[in-house]
Amino acid sequence: MKSLLLLTASGPLLVLTSHQSLDDLKLLGVLRQKGIGKFVAFEVPLSLARERYGGHFQAVESNLHETDDLRVLDFNGQRVFQLFRFEELGSPMLIEQS
Repeated sequence: MKSLLLLTASGPLLVLTSHQSLDDLKLLGVLRQKGIGKFVAFEVPLSLARERYGGHFQAVESNLHETDDLRVLDFNGQRVFQLFRFEELGSPMLIEQS
């Protein structure tokens, strides 16, 4: 499982996914279907997301299944930016799908 901070045109999202890589074509397809084709992504250490979101993380994680491989943990950009420092995140990945 991965936790990703996505900076999208409509704002930041923190998502959990069962995909092992952001390069996964199926994951990119799911994001594109949701209208997210161009974004900057940062991997958030799973242990850090679990610590900062506590019970909410556990509730979202427990609903993550192979058939439902992407779940939004947080769509409140202000909260996401307050909970994580850039130095805690992985290197930025730039994704632009046509």
